[in-house]
Amino acid sequence: MQPDLLHRADAAHALQHFRTLSPLVHCMTNDVVQTFTANVLLALGASPAMVIDEQEAAQFSAIADALLINVGTLTAERARAMRAAIDSANTAGKPWTLDPVAVGALTFRSDFCKELLALRPAAIRGNASEILALAGMSAGGRGVDTTDHAQAALPAAQALARQTQAVVAVTGEVDYVTDGVRTLAVTGGDPLMTRVVGTGCALSAVVAASCALPGDRLTSVAAACSVMAQAGSRAVAASTGPGSFTPAFLDALYALNGEGVA
Repeated sequence: MQPDLLHRADAAHALQHFRTLSPLVHCMTNDVVQTFTANVLLALGASPAMVIDEQEAAQFSAIADALLINVGTLTAERARAMRAAIDSANTAGKPWTLDPVAVGALTFRSDFCKELLALRPAAIRGNASEILALAGMSAGGRGVDTTDHAQAALPAAQALARQTQAVVAVTGEVDYVTDGVRTLAVTGGDPLMTRVVGTGCALSAVVAASCALPGDRLTSVAAACSVMAQAGSRAVAASTGPGSFTPAFLDALYALNGEGVA
C-alpha cells in the first residue's frame, strides 16, 4: 500500500496546537546537541529542560509533558538514569520518544535500545539504518550516518510499529511515519540539513513534544517532520552554507505559523 501524503492543513493545525499548549519537554539527549535542541524547541514555542541526574530525571519526567531518550552519548550511568526516567514517565502516563542514535553500529547502545522497546515508547524516530537495525533487519550505517534509504526501511518501520504500538518515523530524503497500519509521507527539507549537527536529534525532540498533543498521534508526529522540513527549506534559501544555515533555521521555525505551513 502506498503511503499517503500528509495534508498541509493537518500540519498547520498541529503547529497551532503545539504553540498554544507549549509542551514541557524533558530532553535526555546527547551532549553534542543540547543547546541546538533547546533552541529549536524554544523557537517553536515549547519549553525544554535537560535533566540528567538519575534521581532528578525520575522526578522530572513525571512533571514534564513528554520525555525524549536520545542515546547519542550513552554511558552506563546515563542508561540507568534513562531507565528511571522512562519508568517514572510511564507511571505518570507521560509519553516518551526514543531516538536510537547509531544503533546497529555499537553493541552497548543496540542492546540497550532493544531492551527499551518493551517499555512502551510513544514514538521512535531514526534514520533508515537505525530503524532497520532496531527492527532486527540487515542494515548499513556509518556511525550516526545512514547508508540506507528511508523507503527501503519502511517495511521495517511498519513491523517495528506493530511490535511496539509506537508511531515510528524513519527520516531521510522523504520521511515516512507509520503506526503499522497507516503510513504518511512527508516531503521537503534539503541535503544541507545533514551538514549541520543536531537537526535529526532536534527533530526527535519536536516529535517527543508532539506526542503530548491531543488528537491523532500519527498526524502529530508527521506534522513535526513537516514543520522541520519546511523550516529547513526556507533556511536553505536564506543561507549560503552550514554556518549561516543554523540561525536562518531557528528564525524560520520561529516565523512559521499555521497559514505558512498550510
